Amino acid sequence: MDHILIVDDDLSMREVLELMLNREGYEVSLASNGQKALDLVAKKSIDLIISDIRMKYMDGIDILKKVKAIKPETIVILISAFATAETAVIAMNEGAFDFFPKPFQVEELKEVIKRALAHRTLEAEQQKLKENIAEGCHFGSLVGQSPQMLKVYELIRRAAQTPTNILITGESGTGKELVARAIHENAPTRAKEKFVTINCGGMPEELIESELFGHKKGAFTGALMDKPGLFEIANNGTIFLDEIGDLSMPMQVKLLRVVQEKTYRAVGGTEERKVDVRLISATNKDLENEVMNERFREDLYYRLNVINIKMPPLREREGDLPLLAHYFLEKYSRELGKKVWKISSYALDILSQYDFPGNVRELQNIIQRSVALEQSNIILPESLTLGSFKRQPAKTQKKESPHIASETSWGGNYLNKDRPIGLEDTLAKLEIRLLLQALHTAGGIRQTAADLLGTSPKSLRRRLVKYRLEELTLHQIGDRCLQEESEAADQPPGPLNPVWTPEGLNLDMTLQQAEKPLIDQALQKSGGSKTKAAEILGISLSSLTYRLSKNGC
Repeated sequence: MDHILIVDDDLSMREVLELMLNREGYEVSLASNGQKALDLVAKKSIDLIISDIRMKYMDGIDILKKVKAIKPETIVILISAFATAETAVIAMNEGAFDFFPKPFQVEELKEVIKRALAHRTLEAEQQKLKENIAEGCHFGSLVGQSPQMLKVYELIRRAAQTPTNILITGESGTGKELVARAIHENAPTRAKEKFVTINCGGMPEELIESELFGHKKGAFTGALMDKPGLFEIANNGTIFLDEIGDLSMPMQVKLLRVVQEKTYRAVGGTEERKVDVRLISATNKDLENEVMNERFREDLYYRLNVINIKMPPLREREGDLPLLAHYFLEKYSRELGKKVWKISSYALDILSQYDFPGNVRELQNIIQRSVALEQSNIILPESLTLGSFKRQPAKTQKKESPHIASETSWGGNYLNKDRPIGLEDTLAKLEIRLLLQALHTAGGIRQTAADLLGTSPKSLRRRLVKYRLEELTLHQIGDRCLQEESEAADQPPGPLNPVWTPEGLNLDMTLQQAEKPLIDQALQKSGGSKTKAAEILGISLSSLTYRLSKNGC
């Protein structure tokens, strides 16, 4: 049973809330001031606190700060008859889950309590992810606990115990070099020796031979002294040949000799030198196909591919995305000196729907960029729209609805396609954005939001219920608002993309101004026929007639 503490110096308020919460099946404790509340928090297991803000000796903000200092997992909801947007922002920045002005709707408070307790479960799951990372959901620098990665870990353990050549395959960015390092670090006889890497695709052919085998003084122009090659440097250790599929045919012949004979000859030299190295290769190409097309030597392929470890793409690693995201979040928060400690659930949803063609490396770059640019202590969807990955997630590619106006036509010619505009859907999208912006500016206070929109609190509540926005917390409002603003930022200002100001906008007037050019252009395209114009707008003829009358047409 969840335990809720009510803190209020008003006895009647404490009694009303106690009765209501008891009926809902919660265990309830009462405190008439801040000190009594803190004493109860220290003695009992309190899941959620509902506290008034304005009280003698210790106000609700002070209670919030002290509770978060001793038991940060405790959820706090603040209420006040003297609510202001500034107070709401301060409360949310200090860690309050939500903020309610008095008087409030009892049913609304019940729903927020339910969401808050459910949110606590989500927080616990995110903490579990961090603990999983710390407790071993990784192998070396590899992070993940999906069945595919557990299989990779087992192959690493077994392969590390042998001197056999290994070929690691998989798409770019899956962590092939990390696998090679893990094998080296777990090898019983080579772990203390050097681990040397070279990218075979990033170097001209005339230089790669010198890099691998070294050269003698005077072997070619610029060879002013003897230089050891990577095979010599890696002797008794491990050499990792990345992008082995890009190696030229002449170099494949020379590498084959090293693999077979364990000897090599420096460029410009005549002496055969013995070498003892563990050879690990990697490629994102299909080497079997390369062999069939005579672009890779078959004998070399079989020499390198004694043990094959295939790295799965990130999109196939079920459950690993949150682990990796939180791992990179902690890594870059620490490295960049930022206090970004959380990824919002909505941002995580966006990431989970993305296909990640660049795999783990792309996720790493996204999180690094987000941490670097984030101004708050939580990564919001806004931070995930700053790079080239801002496109429709591949797993949930949506076809544009034939009844919704193209967003690319905002502020300009709305009838650039021969299809219905979807007048009501288009205006609803605009109305939702304005409602979210008003709530965000008002710090979640409904009366202030209504004033910003030039409407009544009753009308505002009706609209919020209509669009299912009434249950959003201030954090969720912020997430949604940032998403809407991000979409609108790519479009020029116009009737369907009005510029929001801190002073607000008259909601009804703005919607009417957005509606009029849509109707005018539909009539123009239909040649003045109201029947055809109604079809273009996706509304009935009677609805169009009413709207024309309302707009004075």
